[in-house]
Amino acid sequence: MNSLIARFRINPFIVLFSVSILLALVAGMPADKVVGSFEAGAGHVLGHVGTVIALGTMLGKMLAESGGADRIALTISNISGRRHVDWAMMLIGLLVGLPVFFEVGFVLLIPLAFVLADRTDTPLLRVALPMGAALSITHALIPPHPAALLALSAYHANIGLTILLGVLIGTPIAVIAGPLFGRFAAARVVPIGVNPLAQQFVNSEPPASLPGFGITVFTILSPVFLMLAGSMSQGIIAPDTTLGAILRFVGNTDIALLLATVLSFYVLGQARGFSRETILRFTNECLGPTALIMLLVGAGGGFGRVLVDSGVSKSITDAALGAHVPLLVLAWMLAAIVRVACGSSTVAMATASGIVAPILARSTGVSPELMVLVTGAGSVTFGPMNDAGFWQLKEYLGLTVPQTLKTWSVLETLIAVCGLVFGLIASIFIH
Repeated sequence: MNSLIARFRINPFIVLFSVSILLALVAGMPADKVVGSFEAGAGHVLGHVGTVIALGTMLGKMLAESGGADRIALTISNISGRRHVDWAMMLIGLLVGLPVFFEVGFVLLIPLAFVLADRTDTPLLRVALPMGAALSITHALIPPHPAALLALSAYHANIGLTILLGVLIGTPIAVIAGPLFGRFAAARVVPIGVNPLAQQFVNSEPPASLPGFGITVFTILSPVFLMLAGSMSQGIIAPDTTLGAILRFVGNTDIALLLATVLSFYVLGQARGFSRETILRFTNECLGPTALIMLLVGAGGGFGRVLVDSGVSKSITDAALGAHVPLLVLAWMLAAIVRVACGSSTVAMATASGIVAPILARSTGVSPELMVLVTGAGSVTFGPMNDAGFWQLKEYLGLTVPQTLKTWSVLETLIAVCGLVFGLIASIFIH
């Protein structure tokens, strides 16, 4: 697949679609079900990610045009210093990533990464990769993310101890895969050509008058607050109450982003002197460069669904179960295999924990909390091309497929391996 895209210069969407069809046919899947399987996978992914990308891009455009991104970038660079903006972005990614999905956190923070890199004259990869690493770690290792909660329930782990261990283990992993690897990668991989997505968020000069730091941060983090409120309400407020229903509704990812985007139209738009016609132009212009991203994200979802429906991923998983390895390693291996096979870290974590949980129930001396963490670590392995995040990061950062494999795929594998190693070390002291 890589050679078709990089060597023969074939459109990535065509390659993903064609390879999916051929793989399904070779695996023995009935021809009349192949296309339907691809469409189902693409539609399932785009139903969520497409809306997130569209709303997040509009919010980012308002942040950039109003000068809000410049205000945050200026404040961050003044506090951390230009040499440590990558560390600052890692910390921001860890905080923002706690209550939101990777895709949501990414579209919220990538405009800030563009502006911060431009204003501090720092390579984009050095700023963006630590942010991506932090978001990936919180998504996979730390509840209340849905995948982590599924594994936590399957293993009957203690949520408080899981969060504590997730923070203790996840933070050094974020340092290794974030600022340290980001600096290494940025020195060796340079994006080629003009990045239209970066151009639309970075003005040649910041506005003369910038919005306040507090109101800007509140606007960009408002969906995070709403999602956090919706998540927390499930364990505090009865589901059949009006308040509980309202909090869960506004805490939905799409609704929270919609409300934040509409808020930005006033706070970062009309309140800054932009007319309604200008705001409409901004929101229309910013969607054009995202078209290919959405197609590739959908194609990656279709490819992953074909792997599952054709039985390829099950065959690989069955082979892993036949290996006689420690339970922590087995959970990590199964999650890694499903991740590479279907692309989704959530599916990988849910599948692996469902398979291993009955074995854990008959075993002793293995910490359920560490099982959650190593399963989560395995679920981000490689960052394969059938993962929506692969194409999202590739297009936003203006990378080629080989460059994305050298940066993002290596970063994700680094998180996975470090998660397993640290989990095994911790198992010496925690049972």
